[in-house]
Amino acid sequence: MTLPASPAKTSTWPISVGAEAIAAAQFARCGFDVLVQSARDKPWYDFAVTRAGNLLKVSVKASEDGRWNLTQSFARRSTDIGARSIDCRSAIDFWVDSQGSKTVCCLVQFEDVTINQLPRIYLAFPYEIAAEMRAAAERTGHCALLERYEWNVEGKREYAALPTNWRFSPERIQELLERQAAPLFTGTFSKSSGPVSVSPAARTQGPREIALSA
Repeated sequence: MTLPASPAKTSTWPISVGAEAIAAAQFARCGFDVLVQSARDKPWYDFAVTRAGNLLKVSVKASEDGRWNLTQSFARRSTDIGARSIDCRSAIDFWVDSQGSKTVCCLVQFEDVTINQLPRIYLAFPYEIAAEMRAAAERTGHCALLERYEWNVEGKREYAALPTNWRFSPERIQELLERQAAPLFTGTFSKSSGPVSVSPAARTQGPREIALSA
């Protein structure tokens, strides 16, 4: 039997399970011990990685359409612009506030990935992701994290993508560990500057741990 060049579209759950397994394997390849949670009902992270006394809690976010709809469950109607609008700024604020301490998001993207390729993987702190989502919402009206996108500024087409230094690598993991050990982030996200709202047309869609040694 000949396998298709690219996998068929599947439901969210199998894609999420596959993304978690791939992410855990990549951390193990980098020399980390991986603590995998076996229960389906998990808290704000999917597994933890540790090495030489350092620990990161990893929340895996899978996608196969070029975007991660992280704020979907936090979206609410805007009272300022109209009943048909969504307050993106508040949704992003609620999402980032819901993330646990020492948590790193592992963004796994399967779009245009053939069955014999690894998906693209990015690592970032929640506050870094929130900043990217705010910028994209301002430019495009999409209340989601976009891997790459374009927008128009005074008739000129501009392009943006996730920072290249977010790509999964031993160097990126070490950077996150060092930054996690530093004092907590104290910057601001300008929450009071007013809502970024979009219409529905712009929207898309106590565990047990098992140790896996690298």
